[in-house]
Amino acid sequence: MTVAQMTVARTRIGTTRSIAVAVIVLSTVMIAAAYGSALIGADGPAEWAPWAFALGVPGAIVGVMVLGASRGRGGGVGRLIVPMTFVGLALSTGFGLALGLPANEGTTSTLVLGLPLRAAIILYGIGLMPIVVLPVAYALTFETQTLNAADIERVRQAGVKQRGAE
Repeated sequence: MTVAQMTVARTRIGTTRSIAVAVIVLSTVMIAAAYGSALIGADGPAEWAPWAFALGVPGAIVGVMVLGASRGRGGGVGRLIVPMTFVGLALSTGFGLALGLPANEGTTSTLVLGLPLRAAIILYGIGLMPIVVLPVAYALTFETQTLNAADIERVRQAGVKQRGAE
């Protein structure tokens, strides 16, 4: 890798991490505002509060995933951006659908795999789907996203240098 390529990769990583941190901060502000509206409001939370949660929670989850997966090779998170984006959109859509359904489904509710529609969306779409998608995505990108021999040697050398400085 040339010096120019390393500089571009570092810039991408810095940009990826900056965007991830900004998403985490914005998501945290949305969640805090929703909690604040529930605590301050005399009549309970504001009408927008559940929607702030529905967007803030997936945003925070994806932001942390991107922050954790951003590495030095090639910049950013590489091909993992596709499954991470899919998970973020699926979580936001799932929360939005669950919030958008009528409050009084009653006994005539449509059953999906034995559950009322709202519960099925939460359990299958929000609970189980990321458990299937993300491990498969990480397995498919394992070779390019994990530490190679050069990375391990660099960490060892840094450890030796750190012990020598103490």
